[in-house]
Amino acid sequence: MRLADLPSRLAEFDIIVSCTASTLPIIGLGAVERALKARKHRPMFMVDLAVPRDIEPEVKALEDVYLYTVDDLAQVVQQGQANRQAAVAQAEVIIDAGVQSFMHWLGQRGTVPLIQQLNAQADEWRAAEMARARKLLAKGESVDAVLEALSRGLTQKMMHGAMAELHSGDASSREQTAQTISRLFLRKER
Repeated sequence: MRLADLPSRLAEFDIIVSCTASTLPIIGLGAVERALKARKHRPMFMVDLAVPRDIEPEVKALEDVYLYTVDDLAQVVQQGQANRQAAVAQAEVIIDAGVQSFMHWLGQRGTVPLIQQLNAQADEWRAAEMARARKLLAKGESVDAVLEALSRGLTQKMMHGAMAELHSGDASSREQTAQTISRLFLRKER
């Protein structure tokens, strides 16, 4: 992107590393404030390696910005080797936990279409049974009889697929289906 586009595109980035030969700051306080507002105050991590600085020093005072300059990095470098190694180990643990959490979330995203289909099917069944119950009530059936029919109809619809699977296929697939159905339908509440 062009350098002139930087202020308007700043909000797109979580991490900014800057190192130019500019004699004046290229990222100003106002641009960062606008970016934070557009990001709904999601934090930004900024590293300014330029001398003189590319990012106005006042940016460091913003609440949702983590700005590190060459001076800050020099202080870090001056710390002992043991501290750096400990920090690396801690960072690796944090990164690993973050990656595992993200991979778990990403893995769950694959089930979203199935969950949506299950919800749509359940809503369809519910709507059909409600329509049937309303018709029975309109004909003067007792509320208890209508509720019994409603609950029986929903139960039969929910169980039909599982029952059909238990009666189809070879012995091995029926056994596997039985275990899955048992795990899904006969769970004890914790």
